[in-house]
Amino acid sequence: VQLQASGGGLVQAGGSLRLSCASSVPTFSTSRMGWFRQAQGKGRELVATINWSADSTYYANSVKGRFTISRDNTKNTVYLQMNSLKPEDTAVYYCTSAPRGRPGINPYDYNYWGQGTLVTVSS
Repeated sequence: VQLQASGGGLVQAGGSLRLSCASSVPTFSTSRMGWFRQAQGKGRELVATINWSADSTYYANSVKGRFTISRDNTKNTVYLQMNSLKPEDTAVYYCTSAPRGRPGINPYDYNYWGQGTLVTVSS
């Protein structure tokens, strides 16, 4: 089982990036998906999560109004559109998968993790 994240890179403050995560989890269409991030020297924090049917999303206050999580169950892929990026968004971003029904706020809700993709925002 793999979660393959892509789309990270270097961008100037105010710019945009779109992260993608292709999943080989057999139950993708019924799984909750999430994006976490970890900045250097800091703990892992939840960025956004989306339920299996995409009718419920949750965002960290720090990204609300700037980031959008979405999913395409026909492609087994989840996305994170990041706009108005700030230097404090610099981190490794991880794609995660949780069984249906988990609230998805705690990292322990998730049972699969991708390898991470680095996002660097320059000032």
